[in-house]
Amino acid sequence: MSLNKQKILIIDDEEDLCLLIKAHLSRKNYDVHTSYTLAQGLAQVESLMPDILFLDNNLPDGLGWESAKKILMQHPNIQLHLISAFNISPFKNDVSVTKIWEKPISLKELDNYFH
Repeated sequence: MSLNKQKILIIDDEEDLCLLIKAHLSRKNYDVHTSYTLAQGLAQVESLMPDILFLDNNLPDGLGWESAKKILMQHPNIQLHLISAFNISPFKNDVSVTKIWEKPISLKELDNYFH
């Protein structure tokens, strides 16, 4: 692994979506990791210290977006991307979210953002 690769963590219970994004962004020279539960994902945030985090809301063991503020307080430099099947944001100006991705996420949209 190259030392200058940005680390991405995807926390989403849709394994196919995670694998698709992981494969696509890995080809763009990102170091991509996945987690399918909130608890596992939060532990990986601490151990991996990712540069970019994709966080789904509806996870089997909780609501991911409820952890967003705490994650950003502990890791202010992380680029937080929220994922949801619904294009809504519960956050006002108290949480600095980089982007909200509405499912289904297209590879073209990823390409446009991560060029």
